Amino acid sequence: MNIRDYLSAADYLSMINASFGFIAVIMVTRGNLILAADFMLLAVIFDSLDGWVARQTGQVNESGFGKNMDSLSDVISFGVAPGLLLYSACISFSVPNINILVALLIVICGILRLSRFNVLADSCDVPSGDKFVGLPIPITALILGSFYLSGMFRMDLALIIMAVVAVLMISTVDYPKYREMKLFVGGAVLIIGTCLPQNILSSFAYLPAKLLFIFTTIYVVIMPLMKLYGKLHRSGPNVR
Repeated sequence: MNIRDYLSAADYLSMINASFGFIAVIMVTRGNLILAADFMLLAVIFDSLDGWVARQTGQVNESGFGKNMDSLSDVISFGVAPGLLLYSACISFSVPNINILVALLIVICGILRLSRFNVLADSCDVPSGDKFVGLPIPITALILGSFYLSGMFRMDLALIIMAVVAVLMISTVDYPKYREMKLFVGGAVLIIGTCLPQNILSSFAYLPAKLLFIFTTIYVVIMPLMKLYGKLHRSGPNVR
């Protein structure tokens, strides 16, 4: 059938997401890591928009075309692009090739996470609900991009953080889905503020990036800590 028979409005946003991810890869190869981080972050906005548009237009995805487009786009923007950015940003780290291993871990765990998501979405026995199983893959772009642009980037911390993020993507920790438009607008404003040239922000230089990094980090760590607390509470000395 004609490819246009499968495309919906949300799919065009997925293509913009993939395009920004690919441009981020090109920027890494040119050595412009700041622009690479910018395009990764902008891809997050369009990744969020495609889901919102699909819900607002009542898109029925019986063929799975939109879901697969979204996942393939995410592999580029939130798997390959962050992996390459981390590799290039940490290429002079004292431990040889550790940057390659962590970058590869991001890509592999991203693919595994998206594959599991599609399988669960196809399963009639597993409701989608308001939670993700495992850390959503756009977090890789949010946390690495904001950290790199925050003015406090450190290679050792970046490698540790991204290794943890990669493992959490394939974990069974539940992460809440936030679909409120106010939250999306606030996040988009913060991302755009992070991507602005720092001289425009004058005395507020790096503040949006720092805030974005802090908020994203809280989202990453709060759910595993809550799950750990729940396990310890249930297995405490007073449990009968």
